[in-house]
Amino acid sequence: MTMLDTPVTGKIEGPDGPDHHPDHHHESPTPIGFWIYLMSDCIIFGALFATYAVLGFSYAGGPAPADLFEPGFVAIETALLLISSVTFGMAMLAADKGRLDTTITWLIVTGLFGLGFIGMEIYEFRHLVHIGAGPDRSAFLSAFFALVGTHGLHVTGGIIWLVTLIVQLRMHGLIGANMRRLSTLSMFWHFLDLVWIGVFSFVYLVRLI
Repeated sequence: MTMLDTPVTGKIEGPDGPDHHPDHHHESPTPIGFWIYLMSDCIIFGALFATYAVLGFSYAGGPAPADLFEPGFVAIETALLLISSVTFGMAMLAADKGRLDTTITWLIVTGLFGLGFIGMEIYEFRHLVHIGAGPDRSAFLSAFFALVGTHGLHVTGGIIWLVTLIVQLRMHGLIGANMRRLSTLSMFWHFLDLVWIGVFSFVYLVRLI
């Protein structure tokens, strides 16, 4: 019997032995996929800002920003959204420390601030339509409703996502998948804050000065 024919009676060690388990671990594609989504959102909002820049002075004989916008109202609306970004940051800090209940509490507070922001935006839209300053009144108002309304829809989607995540955290805790979802939603929420700072500065503040 040659060496090639000799039976192996011992335990095979090394990379081909029975204890070898190939590494099938792969990083989740969620972060890179979400960055691609955010870039597409940047293009959408960039186009809406550009449209407003072109049409923002086309009043068609109708009301101008100084006739419609109230600085105090917009300031409160802005504060609600910016504070919600801070409370989301507190939720992330609590999650990093493994404090589930504290994380959920801060997320609920964040959602309430977001709801307050959306409620004020809906009130503003209804008021404008009621006084005859709807999106069909002028090119300026069409661009305004499109830009601010698109941002509002994003915040509404973020609130729905937030509620869904709270339910997942209640069911499964701070597992790896939920931590990844929490981090992704955090990026989305802070992105919306940045967009709103642009809206507040370009749409409201500049036109009211």
